[in-house]
Amino acid sequence: MAAYLNARGGRVLAALDAVAAEAGATPAKVALAWLAAQPGVAAPIASATSLDQLEELLGVLALDLGPDQIAALDAASGS
Repeated sequence: MAAYLNARGGRVLAALDAVAAEAGATPAKVALAWLAAQPGVAAPIASATSLDQLEELLGVLALDLGPDQIAALDAASGS
């Protein structure tokens, strides 16, 4: 995990938090919606071990990130 706790990781986390606050969603929902919006990604893979986690994952289906939000996350990740 230490490999991701660097400047890039910090930028991604900050962008996830900002977009999540803007969208009224959790960072986990934003991360999955962002992955789903990437070209070549048919669906992000996630798993749930509880009903609460499943409900969180299903909430991603209703989250539509705007182009500016996707651009902010792309820029933070360097992609």
